[in-house]
Amino acid sequence: MLFSSVTFLYYFFPCVLLFFFLMPRAREKTSARNCVLLIASLVFYAWGEPVYLLLMLFQSFSGWGFGLLIERYRATRLRRVFLVLSLIVGFSGLAYFKYAGFFADNLNALLPALSLPALHIALPVGISFYTFQILSYDIDLYRGSCGVQRNYFTFTTYVSLFPQLIAGPIVRYVDVERELTER
Repeated sequence: MLFSSVTFLYYFFPCVLLFFFLMPRAREKTSARNCVLLIASLVFYAWGEPVYLLLMLFQSFSGWGFGLLIERYRATRLRRVFLVLSLIVGFSGLAYFKYAGFFADNLNALLPALSLPALHIALPVGISFYTFQILSYDIDLYRGSCGVQRNYFTFTTYVSLFPQLIAGPIVRYVDVERELTER
């Protein structure tokens, strides 16, 4: 769904605003307004590529889980292991979708006997943005720049927020940490 499309401008965005402002302002960790934003963001993302919604949710879950482990083992060396694992998981998804076809083509050119099948992998929309947001969260958490987000749904709202998901900018968690729980 494009921001300039009729569907977005006249149906999706007005409905999101309506539901958002009809929800009560809650001071609890997961407010009803965050639920509206999360659902709207997931619908927005799934509109174009529903199959890649699972990839984004998996990446979000792994980044959130590694964040919890980094926080839990803050005083030990294990926190570095969990940061490295988070980086590996995050960058492996990005590398596969962006570079697998490139490497297969080049290996075929260098080693014709190998004859790998040509890979035509569609690039998921916004994969770079949400991958770098997730990784910046884990890095900031490792450095102690932000607090851990214990609620998966609030974290996924940060990762998938539709106004910046496909066009950026990459937003650091430390910059929006407070706004996710109180506005």
